[in-house]
Amino acid sequence: MSPNYWRDPKTGNAFQIQLEVPQKDVASISDVENLPIMQSGLSRPLVGDVASIRHGTAMALVERYNMQRVVSLNANLHDVPVGVAAGRIEQAIRDSGQVPRGITVAIRGTIPPLEQTLRGLRIGMLLAIGVIFLLLAANFQSFQLALVVILTAPAVMAGSLAMLLITNTTLNVQSFMGTIMAVGIAVANSILLVSFAETARREGATAIEAAEEGARGRLRAILMTACAMIAGMIPIALAVGEGAEQTAPLGRAVIGGLIAATFVTLTVVPAAFAIAQNKARKESASLDATDPASRYYETEEVHV
Repeated sequence: MSPNYWRDPKTGNAFQIQLEVPQKDVASISDVENLPIMQSGLSRPLVGDVASIRHGTAMALVERYNMQRVVSLNANLHDVPVGVAAGRIEQAIRDSGQVPRGITVAIRGTIPPLEQTLRGLRIGMLLAIGVIFLLLAANFQSFQLALVVILTAPAVMAGSLAMLLITNTTLNVQSFMGTIMAVGIAVANSILLVSFAETARREGATAIEAAEEGARGRLRAILMTACAMIAGMIPIALAVGEGAEQTAPLGRAVIGGLIAATFVTLTVVPAAFAIAQNKARKESASLDATDPASRYYETEEVHV
């Protein structure tokens, strides 16, 4: 068989060669059988002398991906979120039964990047909460107080999801970012309350009195912080203007998360603090001998 490319001996460039018979000359089987296959214009042999010609079927298009044969099924979405469409596609694949041997089914397009991004955001949020918990435990020198502070994180997630459900908004990258922002603000407010309450407890107040003092003393600061953030997110959440729908989930997630977190910070966190610190010692847990709050603190005597 002759190669289907020609190499220019002068330049070394290769050119692909394809021969195509005009469609009007191969309108029937007899036309194909009468095509000459010899060089130099010889009349024999013809295609019909060396081959049998008959009607058949063939693929109109052969697709390949990384040198593998593929069959693509493409579809465009209209008024359907990508996440919802992904679930329906996966369900349709499961309903189709066992895949024949040697065949694999792969979903491409915008679905795999979206799933990878959401998976990364979920892992990032869990890592952030874990790191915050460890930092709080080191700062307060108490795992109990760190756990009390971190109680606002589940409230933020529940509030954000509830707001997205009420506003018929999907869980996407923007809403994830808004939830993470709300977690940061809620944890900061909770730290203020717990720090104030713990200071009051170390000064002689009971755990319940310290919790009440912390909630009462930090009430204005917590409400001002939450209300300012919520007010700033209202224009974004309303999605006013061209293209505003893209960032609306962020604002809605922040608003829902902060509303729930503020309620929990002012009610559940003080109660949890009173329970956790009811029998805790009032001395500092620090082992640093140079820390005045530590029971191991040593003063230097000065002799004159």
